[in-house]
Amino acid sequence: MNNGAIFPWKSGNRFELLVDGPAFMPAMLVAIARAERRVALELYMVEDGSCCDALIQALISAGERGVEVQCLFDDFGCLKLSRPARERMLAAGVQLRLYNPIRWRRGLHNLYRDHRKILLIDEHSVFVGGAGATDEFWDADAPEHCWHEVMVRVEGPLVAHWRQLFDRQWLACEGRRPWKLGQGQGLDHLPPIPPVGQGLGRLAYASANQHLDIVQSLLRNISRARQRLWLATPYFLPSWKVRRHLIRAARRGVEVRLLLTGRNTDHPPVRYAGQRYYPRLLRAGVRIFEYQPRFLHLKMVLVDDWVSVGSCNFDHWNLRFNLEANVEALDPGLAQAVSECFIDDFEHSQEITLDDWHSRPLLRRLKQRLWGSLDRLVVNLLDRRR
Repeated sequence: MNNGAIFPWKSGNRFELLVDGPAFMPAMLVAIARAERRVALELYMVEDGSCCDALIQALISAGERGVEVQCLFDDFGCLKLSRPARERMLAAGVQLRLYNPIRWRRGLHNLYRDHRKILLIDEHSVFVGGAGATDEFWDADAPEHCWHEVMVRVEGPLVAHWRQLFDRQWLACEGRRPWKLGQGQGLDHLPPIPPVGQGLGRLAYASANQHLDIVQSLLRNISRARQRLWLATPYFLPSWKVRRHLIRAARRGVEVRLLLTGRNTDHPPVRYAGQRYYPRLLRAGVRIFEYQPRFLHLKMVLVDDWVSVGSCNFDHWNLRFNLEANVEALDPGLAQAVSECFIDDFEHSQEITLDDWHSRPLLRRLKQRLWGSLDRLVVNLLDRRR
């Protein structure tokens, strides 16, 4: 089912990959401080702490100097954002709206979440990636312990599409009926993939299971991969289509590498559930790396020279219930930066082989079987209810 327009490719953009909180969070704060007309922020995770305090203070300062400040936070993701913090923002003129407020009587509808991470500055720049406003992403006193994450700063014509995506969701959360997304410039089908070009990019998004442009684009690019296919995700619960495309790519000689979270993770059951897919992938020639130093939270894909970075984990949970957004690019500079990031991460990872899989301890086998079975059970129940 596809109920949304698809955004076309735009040239003339500038991309900058910002790796880890000490790189992207100060840059975002500076951008907010320099805003002249409007700041729009859409986030999933927002929690009290030094990172959140710095962000809120920057937003308040912007509001006090006359900048229009709009914040769209996911209600579940900001449960740990205190009332005093919210009142400070409102008192300074910051507009705050919450996506899908938790109401226990609404049952499964509470599973629908806004997982996007977007910061728009005036009409000229946007930050896109997977970060939230928590101390896990940036703690100035302990940067070495922060989660491994990236954001991409985009400047140029592509910013207008991100503005449209944000504005539509802003109106929807206000209870107003928004216009059709992409009206006047959207497409009905994925646009043809143009040749690699400086500053070439597009916006890919998902609106739960109603619009899956973001995963359709991934599958198409995996199908056309010729040399390399590197994919990083912290929660490896891929749909059968994604798994099938990865296996086919590896079997036709593409270098397929998965960069996944290691022992440092915020959801161990998800890691164990996803490991049940390892054997078949390994037998097909897919190489699997588990990142060791910290929790790997980034969502990033490199297929030859095509790049996708953003909020989407490409797992069956995300694609059922979440709003997601990624920036895609065919820009040589961004592809090189992403490649260098991947190479460094592979060097700090443990590669998992079939021998490792067969020699794993009994306790780990039991955990993988338990959480894998529960994941299958829940997914099957949800599919029946739908």
